[in-house]
Amino acid sequence: MTAELDRIAPVIDSLGEAFARAGHELALVGGPVRDAMLGRPHNDLDFTTSARPEETEKILRTWGEALWDMGRDFGTIGTRKGPWQVEVTTYRSEAYSADSRKPTVAYGTSLADDLVRRDFTVNAMAVRLPGREVVDLYGGVVDLATRVLRTPSTPEESFSDDPLRMMRAARFAAQLGFEVAPEVVAAMKDMAGRIEIISAERVRDELVKLICAPYPRRGLTLLVETGLAELVLPELTALRMERDEHNRHKDVYEHTLTVLEQSIDQEERLGGGPDFVSRFAALMHDVGKPRTRKFHDDGTVSFHHHDVVGAKMTRKRMKALRFSNDEIDAVSKLVELHLRFHGYGDGDWTDSAVRRYVRDAGDQLTRLHVLTRADCTTRNKRKADRLARTYDNLEARIERISEEEELAALRPALDGNQIMSLLGISPGREVGAAYKFLMELRLDEGVLSEDEAAKRLLAWWDERTER
Repeated sequence: MTAELDRIAPVIDSLGEAFARAGHELALVGGPVRDAMLGRPHNDLDFTTSARPEETEKILRTWGEALWDMGRDFGTIGTRKGPWQVEVTTYRSEAYSADSRKPTVAYGTSLADDLVRRDFTVNAMAVRLPGREVVDLYGGVVDLATRVLRTPSTPEESFSDDPLRMMRAARFAAQLGFEVAPEVVAAMKDMAGRIEIISAERVRDELVKLICAPYPRRGLTLLVETGLAELVLPELTALRMERDEHNRHKDVYEHTLTVLEQSIDQEERLGGGPDFVSRFAALMHDVGKPRTRKFHDDGTVSFHHHDVVGAKMTRKRMKALRFSNDEIDAVSKLVELHLRFHGYGDGDWTDSAVRRYVRDAGDQLTRLHVLTRADCTTRNKRKADRLARTYDNLEARIERISEEEELAALRPALDGNQIMSLLGISPGREVGAAYKFLMELRLDEGVLSEDEAAKRLLAWWDERTER
């Protein structure tokens, strides 16, 4: 911990002295203290103070390099100092009424009052400044060492103060790999319904952090077991379908979590760090199965069109959680296309079919590669090896055709202006129909010269106008 405090000394020492000169208390608090003890560097630093926001603002104006006060209503003033982003918040407590989506904020009078209102003991430790005295009133150091998440006050009090903390418990379990104390889990089960007063945006942000954490299975499992998933991501809970008496289909819920983990193992293909779109597509890829499951007299079970149904369900859920249109489109496309590869058989697709695969995937092609490979969870090694070889073949064909035909820029030889000039028509539906005809030619036959494309277009036009 000392090494990390020394690293951030340019901030904590000078800022502590600035507040002390003004007659106010200041302490580094929360995640930066926790991560300092874990040896994890932090450039976003949170402080708590006895100063009111207007007093904090005066100090930061002369100390920092920039100032923002979007959190003023919650007692928070922010600034930047070199590579560090600093937020200073007045001692406070906050609580939600039974039917409110916004907390009622009250300023506290001491560091102890502030710490007891924090979410978990590992986040309720502080370092007083400028003297660097560690304050641990609720056993956070021990809980950090034993890797347990507990609350400083009772879980019921903590979750009443802010119901989103129930999701934060799952998120921290996923981020830190910690166990959640039994009394905390029990309170989450009893109070799960309180999450409904939290805005969709705040729920979404916690869900994204959980899914992008190192151990998302831990957090997702906790959401399902406590009933929170039923309220924030019910499609996940629905995957725990009852097996029929003959066990004619695999456990879709466990399969989904395995696909998620296997997609994470391939993230270096996507540039390294956590890729939310790829992970969420893996989590949602089979959500259409519960609605499409059908048992047949011959002992088989089917999930016809679960890809299409799942894409629609995914779009609806992501809209409810206020995701951006780009994220919604990307994840929904991956869910809809995740079965497309299985039509490839033993590699008997035509070049035209390969081009269409690339065209339909668009800018999600690499993520589709990741999802499709991750979706193989069979324990039959021969089958798994065969599927891997077949997909290797498909990717090799895509690469070969891409090199030969500039597949990434998949477009006809003639653009809209050339089409209108050649056919002597004005902008309208006929231009679109002509462009579509040329695109189909491009997909079926590959690259055509402009002369050949013009010849084929004129023949198509003559046939069309004679009808």
